[in-house]
Formats: sequence, C-alpha cells, structure tokens
Amino acid sequence: MIVHADAGVLAEAVAARLTTRLLDAQAARGVASVVLTGGRIADAVHRAVAASRARDAIDWSRVDVWWGDERFLPAGDPERNETQARAALLSAVPLDPARVHPMPASDGPDGDDAQAAAERYAAALATAAGPGHQTIPYFDVLMLGVGEDGHVASLFPEHPAAHPDSYGEATVIPVHNAPKPPPTRLSLTPPVIDSAEEVWLVASGAGKARAVELALAGPGPVQLPAGGVHGTQDTVWLLDQAAAAGVPARFRSPLR
Repeated sequence: MIVHADAGVLAEAVAARLTTRLLDAQAARGVASVVLTGGRIADAVHRAVAASRARDAIDWSRVDVWWGDERFLPAGDPERNETQARAALLSAVPLDPARVHPMPASDGPDGDDAQAAAERYAAALATAAGPGHQTIPYFDVLMLGVGEDGHVASLFPEHPAAHPDSYGEATVIPVHNAPKPPPTRLSLTPPVIDSAEEVWLVASGAGKARAVELALAGPGPVQLPAGGVHGTQDTVWLLDQAAAAGVPARFRSPLR
C-alpha cells in the first residue's frame, strides 16, 4: 500500500507509475496492455498521463486498451467509462484504433441485450488471446476504483453477479439491478481481474476510508469484492491520506 498526501498528488503518482509500467512492458515484450477503470480519480489519472511529457516515450501504437467494466448506455454517453477515458487521455495519444477495445454500448449491434453484449466482449478477449485454449489476453496492469460500498468494476457486495455460481466460466457478465445507477452494466468476472499481472486499487477521499479498511481486513470476495481481487504478481493499493485514514500503520508505505 502506498499513501499519498491528497487526491492531486495521488493522481500524478499513479500516472507516473502507469507510464513507467507501460514502458517496462514494451521493453520486455514489445507491447503493453492496460485495463482501465472509471470514476473521478481515474479521470484525474488519465488527465495526468495526457499532460505528462513522459507520455511521449510510450509507443502508443503498441498499447492494448481494455475496460474492466462499463455502464450499459448508448455510445458517447458522458456516463460511460469509455467516453470519459477518450476525452481525458485516449484522444490525446496516437493509439492504434484496432487496439482499443471498449465494451459494447446499448445502441450497438446487440441493442439493449446486455447478455449478448457481454458475450461479444468475451469473444473479443478470446480473439486477442490468440490460438490455443486461452480465453483472455495478457494484462500488464488492471486498474480498479473502489466504491464507498467496497465494489470494484461492477461487482457489488452481496450482489448475485459477485457469486461464483452466477458467472461460472464466463469472462464477461451482464450486471442487472446494480445498486448504483445505471442499473445495467457489463463487467469482467473476478477470475479475469485476477489474471492480470498487476492489479492496482486506487481510491481517494474520506468516503472510501471505511471500504478500504474493511477490504484490508480480509472479507470474502462476495461480501466485499475490493478485498478479494489480486494480481498474479502484485496487488497494489494506491490511496490518498483521507482514504487511508482507517488503515493500520503496518499496512502503509511512507506517506508521499
């Protein structure tokens, strides 16, 4: 866990960390893959990357961009995570459009059929994974915001979508009757989130403090999804001081 002084410093630090991680991935593999999230702090991170001079060191044409979840709304809706990310970062860097993989919109080929839309995104993941029996591609880093209730992506505490029996072997699921608007969403499932090399949980503000505290106490992934996700190599909590207020000192790296 790394704690920063405030939300502004947190956003700048996460942006720098993401830039470095993408550069390291490209140095090692020639390409890099990131899974984006939504929300206020994510928007601040995206804008900080776009404003950074270091962004030009990245070969953006060899970056694959995915999303961990999406509000099932029409394309271009300002509440969509894709719309937010394009406005803050993606439109400012020379990405290969074929490497940008937004989740389907409610006015897309599947219309308002969220199940079909989830299956379409699952097929895109499987195609990107390449030949063989893999169903998901390699993710260098997967970023998650943390809700005040402890949800990540669109996996909400005690919601049926968070139960393993509900998703089985699916990689992408529709989420109906979400406790936050809009009620219909798409989300990666926990095993897909956990397949990323690094999972970063990013939270700011006093409203997130209780959720962060509880997640670190180790509840089950159904009771508090934020406490149940992890990367294959690293799981990093990136917080500001307000969000970390209830965290015992033993979990903290020095304040930055």
